[in-house]
Amino acid sequence: MEHTIITITLLLALFALLGGGVWVALSLIGVGIIGMELFGGAPAGSILASTSWASSASWTLTALPLFIWMGEILYRTRLSEDMFKGLSPWMRGLPGRLLHVNVFGCGIFAAVSGSSAATAATIGRISLPELKSRGYPDKIAMGSLAGAGTLGLLIPPSIMMIVYGVAAQVSISRLFIAGILPGLLLLAIFSGFLMLWAMFNRDKLPEETQALPFLEKLRGSKLLIPVVLLIVAVIGSIYAGFATATEAAAVGVVGALLIALCSGSLSRETFMASLMGAVCTSCMIFFILLGAAYLTSAMSFTGLPSALADWIIAKQLSPYLLLLALTLLFIVLGCFLDGISIILLTTAVVLPAVQAAGIDLLWFGIFVILVVEMAQITPPVGFNLFVIQNLTGYDMWKVAKASFPFFLLLVLAAILITAFPQIVLLLPQAMRGI
Repeated sequence: MEHTIITITLLLALFALLGGGVWVALSLIGVGIIGMELFGGAPAGSILASTSWASSASWTLTALPLFIWMGEILYRTRLSEDMFKGLSPWMRGLPGRLLHVNVFGCGIFAAVSGSSAATAATIGRISLPELKSRGYPDKIAMGSLAGAGTLGLLIPPSIMMIVYGVAAQVSISRLFIAGILPGLLLLAIFSGFLMLWAMFNRDKLPEETQALPFLEKLRGSKLLIPVVLLIVAVIGSIYAGFATATEAAAVGVVGALLIALCSGSLSRETFMASLMGAVCTSCMIFFILLGAAYLTSAMSFTGLPSALADWIIAKQLSPYLLLLALTLLFIVLGCFLDGISIILLTTAVVLPAVQAAGIDLLWFGIFVILVVEMAQITPPVGFNLFVIQNLTGYDMWKVAKASFPFFLLLVLAAILITAFPQIVLLLPQAMRGI
């Protein structure tokens, strides 16, 4: 009964603060202070001071601003335009033709960005006008972009993986490698769905243009070579054990600057804009990390995480039933919070329960990120929906309706990695030197 009262009190405090428009980080700190003062039995101020230092003085976290900066640099280049020109000749032979540019373009940019919203915005600002001008239906174009944009969270380097790795004390390098096969699986599922859709909706697609010669396709693909080399340098160095995630992030920043310089997109203005964009995003994430770390400490003093873990052990809940319950919880939270806040808000309470159920924390990290991807396309706070709404001018519910089939495809991917966990664990188990 005591833990029930604590849970209800803290939840009411959290929703009151968030509903009142208080920043997520300040809401987390506020709930932590309430928990410490009412139920923790420890000095709230002293714990806040020590937790703030402990949560920020981490060398691992240096990868976060570096990967964010890499994405910001490439966001301000002509990368999206180059991708469309480089990919579109190869997509013409597939059922659905240029619709696949959204999927493969997002997959490539996700591997150098780490952000779902940035991926959707970068690819969408070129692909959506192009597809519309060529006669492709807006609904499937918006839906495929919203769904494929979520690849920014799953395909490494992912900002969400860094946040989860720090919160759960799991190797970020291993998380990056674990996300490769699930990311490719999701890309294949999206592309396969577009092929099926095209086969049943031939009348909605524009007439096929004349196929380009093979040499012409290769000539267009040279625009993608610098990006592919950057992906190989970043992910390959981690997988081979030559570099940590932080060192690979530094390589990524240098590579992104070289790509921007060679493409003529690097100027003083774009450099400063990318730098300030990375600073703003990093500060926001670090502030939320601080609030979440303090809330985690407060939770440990109240005894809620251990009580929940003991309850799960006593009830002998199966891992599948626990994962189903957590999936529903994350989807509901996704209607109100962004992905980083969801992970940091729930980590303190959920991870002890997950460990009690015997679930691998590395596998669970990829599962959580996949479920959080669903939250990116659920109204009213799905960030990808906001991005596409701004790009198209359509209302939120029309964009959400167009995205719904891809939400179901994300559910399918979550089921597949649950049924076949080696999809996640195969590559990390084969890693050398990590």
